[in-house]
Amino acid sequence: MRALALDVGEKRIGVAMSDPLGITAQPVTTIHRKIRRDDIAQIVDIIKTNGVDTVVCGLPKNMDGSEGFQAEETRLFAQALKEASGMEVVFVDERLTTASARRTLIEGGVRRDKRKGVIDKIAAVYILETYLARQR
Repeated sequence: MRALALDVGEKRIGVAMSDPLGITAQPVTTIHRKIRRDDIAQIVDIIKTNGVDTVVCGLPKNMDGSEGFQAEETRLFAQALKEASGMEVVFVDERLTTASARRTLIEGGVRRDKRKGVIDKIAAVYILETYLARQR
């Protein structure tokens, strides 16, 4: 089971992938968003190239558990990805994943100017780890 996780934001999409056994999660890339069609094409290419059989998408919820504008945008993106790839998309609550990723990078001594380029894919790792833990 190889799973791919996405942290879909307005400007960037963090991508993480599991190992073939679905045990560990590693950061893959950060996609700098341009046009939705192109963003999805990049993700579909990653799916096909790596034999991904599960797509997990972080769903940004408000702290009270409700869904706001960004959650709706994420659902629309996931629907477009499903149509392009033919794969179902599983949602995972992503509350505080970016904050956790930021804290990890700060504790690791990553400079502020370097954090922006990796924070989204680290958040995607947290999303994927949450999903993988649920599967065990």
